[in-house]
Amino acid sequence: MTDFTSTTDADGIATITWDVPGKSMNVLSLDGMAELDALIDAALADAGVRGVILTSGKKDFAGGMDLNIIAKMKESAGADPARGLFDGIMRFHALERKIELAGMDPKTKKGGKPIVAALPGTALGIGLEIPLSCHRIFAADNPKAKIGLPEILVGIFPGAGGTTRLVRKLGPMAASPFLLEGKLSDPKKAQAAGIIDEVVAPDRLLARAKEWILAAKDADLVKPWDDKGYKMPGGAPYHPAGFMTFVGASAMVLGKTMGVYPAAKALLSAVYEGALVPFDAALRVEARWFTHVLMNPSSAAMIRSLFINKEALEKGANRPAVADQTVKRLGVLGAGMMGAGIAHVAASAGIDVVLIDATQEAADRGKAHSEGLLDKGMKRGKVTAEKTAEVLARITATADYAALAGADLVVEAVFEDPKVKAEVTARAEAVIGKDAIFATNTSTLPISDLAKASKRPAQFIGIHFFSPVDKMMLVEIIKGRETGDVAVAKALDFVRQIRKTPIVVNDARFFYANRCIIPYINEGIRMVAEGVEPALIENAARLVGLPLGPLQLVDETSIDLGVKIARATKAAMGAAYPDGAVDAVIFAMADRGRLGRKAAAGFYAYDDKGQRTGLWDGLADLWPVAADQPELSEVQHRMLFVQALEAVRALEEGVLTDIREGDVGAILGWGFCPWSGGPFSWLDMIGAAKAVEICDRLSAAHGARFAAPALLREIAARGDSFYGRFAPAARAA
Repeated sequence: MTDFTSTTDADGIATITWDVPGKSMNVLSLDGMAELDALIDAALADAGVRGVILTSGKKDFAGGMDLNIIAKMKESAGADPARGLFDGIMRFHALERKIELAGMDPKTKKGGKPIVAALPGTALGIGLEIPLSCHRIFAADNPKAKIGLPEILVGIFPGAGGTTRLVRKLGPMAASPFLLEGKLSDPKKAQAAGIIDEVVAPDRLLARAKEWILAAKDADLVKPWDDKGYKMPGGAPYHPAGFMTFVGASAMVLGKTMGVYPAAKALLSAVYEGALVPFDAALRVEARWFTHVLMNPSSAAMIRSLFINKEALEKGANRPAVADQTVKRLGVLGAGMMGAGIAHVAASAGIDVVLIDATQEAADRGKAHSEGLLDKGMKRGKVTAEKTAEVLARITATADYAALAGADLVVEAVFEDPKVKAEVTARAEAVIGKDAIFATNTSTLPISDLAKASKRPAQFIGIHFFSPVDKMMLVEIIKGRETGDVAVAKALDFVRQIRKTPIVVNDARFFYANRCIIPYINEGIRMVAEGVEPALIENAARLVGLPLGPLQLVDETSIDLGVKIARATKAAMGAAYPDGAVDAVIFAMADRGRLGRKAAAGFYAYDDKGQRTGLWDGLADLWPVAADQPELSEVQHRMLFVQALEAVRALEEGVLTDIREGDVGAILGWGFCPWSGGPFSWLDMIGAAKAVEICDRLSAAHGARFAAPALLREIAARGDSFYGRFAPAARAA
């Protein structure tokens, strides 16, 4: 079985078809690359072949490269992994350069054979880099197709010629959104941007490609950068206009990445240095910088968490072996922001939804939330009127629980009050079928306690969405003490249907995500009380790659919610409650009506439009800034370790059962430093021994919350790592 096959028609047109057996999307492997290389060689050597069409046997062209092959290239190099990576990357460049030059005379640039790409659908990563080396790119008029180079989103950059070619084709400024932001476009927008050459009707794709080949002249095959008179669009770095482009780009990259994402800086270096040398030298520059990124532990950690592990979880890595549990009819109890959001994403995924609230008016408001989101989508050209009508037709808004009949999954999203939740649980169970699964969207209340209101606790589970539901990709599935496998499978299959990423955890106070987020917020508030400059706290967080500082985060989630959680936690823990110093601050803020963004007053000040104008001046009056301020690294270590140690404790206590879920959940759930790959990857990156050393120093200075867990000390003592100990492959071995 092969990934690429070739046939030649009576007119001498060879069609090389990419069709990886057993996969819904083509991905490039080392074996596949060797097959394509051999087929290109054969076509160029065959006097009967006039030209080549490279296309796909699937509805899409390709989803990119199999990132596991990067590890194989490293391993094959033994003691010199950088050499193995560089040589492997240069083999990709050699293949693409062979396609580009197509047998033409190196001096006259004549005698080459036309090679074109015909893309039936999505073309991403290497699936676009190979077409960029072809003489012309044709794409089917398929509005669902995505064209682009999204590598930057998983911690690398287009390193198989995509960076160098796109910059030389479009110019640095025009290429930057596609390279630095991973922007994806449909075929028509990709054509308008200059990435592809022609968009044609799907049934004309191959015919149009053949027409072009048969009419192509020698000059049509010469890429602009292989022409003697080539000048980079927008100007090279030494050109006045180009100089300003690169100055601005450098500032933009540093501003967006805060210097913690190596790929963006390396990409910019490859573009800048590559623009100063001839094309073939630029490809070597690109390969060196790509190797540099791949050798950085941040890149490996991001690829593992954001690509390999995320994909594994989405495909059901931890799904119980029970029959398919696809949701056909969903009940949502509570039409507030969360319930309305859940109804929207489910209806958008093709599920019929019954949205229930105490009154018809409240239920209608919940449905109107979907209408508002869809209207915004239509204004941006992302949603059609037909799709809007279709989604809204799937949502039945009502106050009548009888409408739940036939629902195979019910999610309650009512107030965080056990009595209210118990009441709606009983009312729903009186209507739904005996095999239906009941889920609670609680963010803090123990699932096992809430399940006591159910007559069938084996079918009771937690499905915790993050706000806003339509944007947040993580869903936390929580197993109660009596939750059965079918309920877990139902929750996982539902999350897959709505195209989000699930993690499965066991029941405990605050589950996994909130037990890590709350200490982060609390640490920032503690530092305010200690006299640490609030701007230092907030900027230290951003400079280490956290999306929001702790003070901004508590403003966004609301200070009164923090007060409510604090009171409930103190009531549950009694004398063991550790956060009195934090309460002194948030209670004082709440007493002054400074409840966060929703009140336009919190740790930050806001204008009359609700926009932040800076940290509130009154903070210093309540908690004076100390004369001596801590080092930046001290502030950052406090904020990072207070989260990472809680993740370790969750694993130690069995709340987490898979470190992949710990890392993926941390990044998608609350934005834990994506450059690190997540808290377990980060601890592996700095080394367990170093982590214990820092913990000992922090705990001596700031208290027992920084004490290294026994598991971390054990891993340090054995010279081990979390992924060395707990990765699925390691456990299987």
